[in-house]
Amino acid sequence: MSDEIATLIAELEESKTLEAIRKSLREGEDPVVLIESLRKGMETVGERFEKKEYFLSELIMSAEIFKQGVALIEPHLKTTEEKPSKTVVIGTVKGDIHDIGKNIVATMLRCVGFNVSDLGVDVDPRAFAEEARKAGECIVALSGLLTVAFDSMKETVSAIEEAGLREKVKIMIGGGAVNEKVLEYSKADAYGRNAMDAVRIARDLL
Repeated sequence: MSDEIATLIAELEESKTLEAIRKSLREGEDPVVLIESLRKGMETVGERFEKKEYFLSELIMSAEIFKQGVALIEPHLKTTEEKPSKTVVIGTVKGDIHDIGKNIVATMLRCVGFNVSDLGVDVDPRAFAEEARKAGECIVALSGLLTVAFDSMKETVSAIEEAGLREKVKIMIGGGAVNEKVLEYSKADAYGRNAMDAVRIARDLL
């Protein structure tokens, strides 16, 4: 069923996707597995967008289906998760307004028990630093799809350092073009290739 859900959302089948989720929940499917299925489907949507098989309207529609699917799944997660013990401050860095990947990562982190503070898109480096100050010991997750985001990631790490918070804050970065070179350039602590990778890294950084 999980593969079916991934295919349905990738094909933008709204009602069928939601019904498949309801059926899987009734049958006792692991809610986290269902979230991952939605993520895989969204990944396919992103690939089709890059190939110009899908356009902005399809991206928006898939994001709405994802949002509705998560809304069905979340109540089943809340009954099993422990109270969050760590905060992740997440946002798309300054100069970039892409948020589908960020939203998926934020959802996955909430699913495994993190307290997530989502700052949105085009976030100024100082805003990340200020939110990290409020959170205390935390993880800051920087998202960016465009290459212009690389400089913003570096500036955000610098802003956190200048605020005297670097020893208390772990910083992870992610996005379609992020790799080891960008990690080294930005001076962050780790980078994630996808949402599940981001969850693993967040746990490891604790």
